[in-house]
Amino acid sequence: MFSDAEMHALADVAFELADVARNATLPHFRVPNLFAENKFADGFDPVTVADRDAEQAMRDVLARRRPQDGILGEEFGNTNGTSGLTWVLDPIDGTRGFISGTPTWGVLIALSDSDGPIFGLIDQPYIGERFIGGFGIAELRGPRGTHPNAARTGVALSDATVFTTFPEVGTPDERRAFERVARTARLARYGMDCYAYALLAAGQIDLVIEAGLNPYDIQGPIAVIQAAGGIVTDWTGEPAHDGGRVLAAGSAEIHAEALRLLQEG
Repeated sequence: MFSDAEMHALADVAFELADVARNATLPHFRVPNLFAENKFADGFDPVTVADRDAEQAMRDVLARRRPQDGILGEEFGNTNGTSGLTWVLDPIDGTRGFISGTPTWGVLIALSDSDGPIFGLIDQPYIGERFIGGFGIAELRGPRGTHPNAARTGVALSDATVFTTFPEVGTPDERRAFERVARTARLARYGMDCYAYALLAAGQIDLVIEAGLNPYDIQGPIAVIQAAGGIVTDWTGEPAHDGGRVLAAGSAEIHAEALRLLQEG
């Protein structure tokens, strides 16, 4: 679909998006008493000046470098394009973690066509780690250098590590489905935001199970994980790039085990 030169140019745009988002978010991270507006009356879904500034900075880059492309962003919605490509942006995935001072949040960027994401980034500005997937790239660039990403294989569910944001999100039935998997796994960890998907792509963990996601929550991670050899679907085994209930796995075998348990109820 793309020449080598086109892929290089598109990846370079993605890297610039991540760079400007780093510059917009870091001045606000671990600032005492950072104001967070609640977007929902029922529950707590915070947004800060850092979220909005980062997305606007990325949109400014795209207006200059890729005005023909569409944009779907968490804070400023949908902008139609003419190229058939859409940049899917989450300026801070994990704003709850951001305002709490935990370095589990990240900037999510995906380049997608009508079939879903084809290139993506999970960028953690505070740690300085950038997980990249697509166009033949599957790697982590960070303070310890550049390393290939490869999802972990050959692990049975009974030996697996599974991450989630339950019980923070999801319905009681969805949480019970997750708990069927968690009871079988060796270790379950909670509240890691997008960094859980990065760890799966790096081969550190085996499963991520979530619900209630939007497209901008998952399209970047899908590209990163698939490039590393992992699998991301919804809870019926269908594509997950529209969000909803998501199951990410390091291998087809452990994905099948987890999917069966999620569907048992």
